[in-house]
Amino acid sequence: MIWLIGNKGMLGTELEELLKKTPRPYLASDREIDITSYDRLFEFAHAKPISWIINCAAYTAVDRAEDEPELAFRLNADGARHIAAVAAAKQAKLIHISTDYIFDGSKDAPCCETDDPHPTCVYGASKYQGERDIADVLAAHFIIRSAWLYGQHGPNFVTTMLRLFREKNEVQVVADQWGSPTYAGDLAAAILRIVQADNGAYGIYHFTNAGRINWHDFAVLIYALARARGLLDHEVNILPITTAQYPAKARRPQYAHLSKEKICLKFDIKLRPWQEPLADFIATFPPAK
Repeated sequence: MIWLIGNKGMLGTELEELLKKTPRPYLASDREIDITSYDRLFEFAHAKPISWIINCAAYTAVDRAEDEPELAFRLNADGARHIAAVAAAKQAKLIHISTDYIFDGSKDAPCCETDDPHPTCVYGASKYQGERDIADVLAAHFIIRSAWLYGQHGPNFVTTMLRLFREKNEVQVVADQWGSPTYAGDLAAAILRIVQADNGAYGIYHFTNAGRINWHDFAVLIYALARARGLLDHEVNILPITTAQYPAKARRPQYAHLSKEKICLKFDIKLRPWQEPLADFIATFPPAK
């Protein structure tokens, strides 16, 4: 049995939709089970035949974390440790979702799983602490770092851009931060593939869609696809700006391109170029009337 934690978020919703299509039994929970309480987690799990836990729960408000470091660490570090401890008590395997923000973005090449993390913001530091806490208490873990996640079921860059394009004639987007967009449905499918493989290849993995882009050029393609789809009724000027010109409390990694060779090799996963799922996603929106 799988226990999916965080089933109401963007990734968790996609995962539950996939789990419904499989014969494998599963349980799902969200904020009603407090992950900062080991006792509450264990109380929920102790009488159930759980063999896998998938943790999609996290504090993800990157800028707000600078003002709420205690809450960020309580959810992303303490919560991760408690979930791992419950998995250890149940002799279950854990899949935990982490982030490219554990890197400082100074490496001008894809970041590998073996590269030393150097988070530059509270959110990144809290997620990295969660990774270390999991490794301290549970050997049977898969930590999957992803980046630039977007999808149907939560706020994200793509839907924010679509809203801004509808509201404005001019939008400024950072052009000197690079990474790889990740469609939540593709990440959910990769997670399920790890469960199905059940090959004991524990450790840290990276997953995004293939290729890299900067935020500005990502926005330009979103705009082009939206115009072709009939989602917009006016032209928008998309201006490139620098990170220094964009006020943000949390420092983002400038180069957050993750190497995915390991996960592709270990689990026979084929990555889609990032442009492909983006086009599929934009195609789900009904044209403007």
